[in-house]
Order: sequence, then C-alpha cells, then structure tokens
Amino acid sequence: MPEDCRAVSEVLARVGDKWTVLVVSTLGEGPKRFNELRRALGSISQRMLTLTLRGLERDGLVTRTVFPAIPPRVEYELTKLGRSLLEPVSAMSAWALRNRPAIQESRRRFDAITK
Repeated sequence: MPEDCRAVSEVLARVGDKWTVLVVSTLGEGPKRFNELRRALGSISQRMLTLTLRGLERDGLVTRTVFPAIPPRVEYELTKLGRSLLEPVSAMSAWALRNRPAIQESRRRFDAITK
C-alpha cells in the first residue's frame, strides 16, 4: 500500500497542478505552437510554460515536433496517453465550476468565524 500511495502521489503531482490541467485542456483542441499556448493561457510565464511542457513531454503526455524552417517551427501535441487525460481533466474542471460558489461561501463563513 505505501508504494501505491507514492505512485499515486507522484502522478497526481504532475497531472493535478494548475498549469498542467490548463495546458492539457488547451492542447485538447489540437496541436499548438509555444506562443499560441502562451497566449491561450494568459498569465503563464515563458519559464513556467517551458517547465510544464518539458515535464509533460518527459512523462509521455505531450510530443514536441520541430519542423525544419527558419526560424524553426515547434508544435506541441497531446500523445494518446495525454488525450486519455482529457476526460478526467474535463470532469475535474466541470466539478470546480459547479462547486466554486459553495466553496467560496464556505471560505467566507470560515474566515468570518476565525477572525
């Protein structure tokens, strides 16, 4: 059991972070170039997007294709494994949107009591 917990924690650390969820969702629409992704994600820094994409590529969730051009053109795309993550990510996003008002209200009540 402890080994299973470590395995689950390791995978959830990758797929559960804010930027991974947003990158996977965005790439679910199809291949994107780096700057397309960056524009779609809004507030992500270049460094954080680079780190997120490298982690996703390392874990086999994203492929990086370099096209011979000047300057080189690079596209990122979900792999089969990455596409299998779309359904749980979409479900998690839908849950968050559905339950955000209740969570905000709970936070408001909690903060009022603990002041």
